[in-house]
Amino acid sequence: MKEEFIERIIRHEGLKLKPYRCTAGKLTIGIGRNLDDVGITESEARYLLENDLQRCHRECLLSFSWYADLDEARQSVICEMCFNLGLARLKAFKKMLKAVEMGNFAVASQEMLTSKWAMQVGNRAKTLADVMKRGIV
Repeated sequence: MKEEFIERIIRHEGLKLKPYRCTAGKLTIGIGRNLDDVGITESEARYLLENDLQRCHRECLLSFSWYADLDEARQSVICEMCFNLGLARLKAFKKMLKAVEMGNFAVASQEMLTSKWAMQVGNRAKTLADVMKRGIV
């Protein structure tokens, strides 16, 4: 598509990086993407996920001095929890994070399983706690 055409549409639609209701009342994001009627494709969802996981990985690297020293399996647990909870709520898992930092993965796993989060996410918590404990995906 021609750049002039795209730029004209951007001028008319605007660029919104958070969802909003358009004048027709449809949930919209980006440059006029009607989420109610059009949604997103699987490839777009995967693209967004990849970007989100890269952001979470960077946040964990910056927030936890020990994160880079973890094996890939345990990094994936911390990163997924960051993705699921957000960094601020992940940081509230003080005992679990301290156990991970100390290399006590069995205690970290137990802390995960006895949290309110575990009750909310069910099997996800069991799976991640197992990966944390064993270090195997």
